[in-house]
Amino acid sequence: MSLTSLSVAELQTQLRSKAVSPVEALEALESRIAAVDGSICGYLARDYQRALAAAKCADVNLPLGGVPIAIKDVINVQGEQCTCGSKMLKGYTAPYDATVITRLKAAGAIPFGRVNMDEFAMGSSCENSAYAITHNPWDLSRIPGGSSGGSAAVVAADEAFAALGSDTGGSIRQPAALCGCVGLKPSYGRVSRFGLVAFASSLDQIGPFTKTVRDSALLLNAISGRDPMDSTSLDEPVPDYTAQLGRDLKGVRLGMPREYFVGGTHPQVDKAVRDAIAHYESLGAEIVEISLPHTEYAVGVYYIIATAEASANLARFDGVRYGHRTAEAANILEHYGKTREEGFGAEVKRRIILGTYVLSSGYYDAYYLRAQKVRTLIRQDFTTAFEKVDAIICPTSPEPAFKIGDRSDDPMRMYLADIFTIAVNLAGICGISLPCGFAQVEGKPLPVGLQLIGQPFRETELLKIAHAYEQSTEWHKARPAIS
Repeated sequence: MSLTSLSVAELQTQLRSKAVSPVEALEALESRIAAVDGSICGYLARDYQRALAAAKCADVNLPLGGVPIAIKDVINVQGEQCTCGSKMLKGYTAPYDATVITRLKAAGAIPFGRVNMDEFAMGSSCENSAYAITHNPWDLSRIPGGSSGGSAAVVAADEAFAALGSDTGGSIRQPAALCGCVGLKPSYGRVSRFGLVAFASSLDQIGPFTKTVRDSALLLNAISGRDPMDSTSLDEPVPDYTAQLGRDLKGVRLGMPREYFVGGTHPQVDKAVRDAIAHYESLGAEIVEISLPHTEYAVGVYYIIATAEASANLARFDGVRYGHRTAEAANILEHYGKTREEGFGAEVKRRIILGTYVLSSGYYDAYYLRAQKVRTLIRQDFTTAFEKVDAIICPTSPEPAFKIGDRSDDPMRMYLADIFTIAVNLAGICGISLPCGFAQVEGKPLPVGLQLIGQPFRETELLKIAHAYEQSTEWHKARPAIS
């Protein structure tokens, strides 16, 4: 087993026993990136010398001491670029650390590398980046998912021990599913958003990409908690998320929502998920059929609320204070118009226009206000379901990774890629995707993700349930054949 294929927990054991030094771990990672990232295009930038300096003085006895962590290029790390995958922020250097970065550093971790993403986190394929298209390490002709496609791809390809991403409508869980790694979206308010460049403020949440469920728990331990710099972070107790790992599933009830098991899901994805459900039964869990009756409205509600918030959040990018500034403008109005036309890509423009429309006079009540009311109904669906079950089980994505370019001209089909993940963000609850099998497509194995949805601020129990499945199967040990 190569050094870079180790999980965070395994690397910690090596570091603390002095079998490996933090410098050696970083050197191995840099060699791996040099060998394979030319094909994957997961990294946008790396400051090796800066990370090396941190590795030389790392305290391996800290919770994440000496462990390099890749960072999605939407999270600020002081002194490093933060482009959000956009021309609008090309050349921008972050003047401060996001709270999650401060907490990772306090735990001894080493932020290393800026990984690719859909521009301003708007996309499901990582094709919307202004700088590169990231490729799925299982099949380089296919997408890795989005918007955190770079984070998922580098973890799956052993170019990172772990990574941070952000999830607004599935942007951690969906790429984790398509790349065959573990992706955790914490409850809204569990992790500070200070230093995360906002897409949709009531939906965004930072979370980890890892090789195992235990690693997700370790990273969540480090980044969770109330932050006075983020008024939406909640003062909830932060337990040890590893505490229940390894416990049995006796008495655990898993809900199988009938609305998530309908026509349209790829048959091999459906089979893999149903096999996983049967495996849970063999582990002692009880499977209960439930209903989430407002599921059919989730995509429509999401694309009203998310675009409305994006329209407001992205208004700050005007070329006056920072970021791209047009070189040709006769007056201030032309300056604003040309700056935004040149700096934003097509998908970002589409969402700004849609969001501005649903907030405009005469349409606010008909669209935005109504969407917020339906969002409440979706949240109530989950509240009712959790009176009967401890967690919900379903597919993460309705299909395996599709070919690069297949949906570039069909935004509606692209939006439906997140059909099983969006409602979790609307409800503000937690969810995790973990590998549960493969679909054979054109002679190649493509990962299938199993999604578990948990009650708000019950990540400890969610991780316990996910860990029980992971450790009783072999899917998480599979690696793409790329070298």
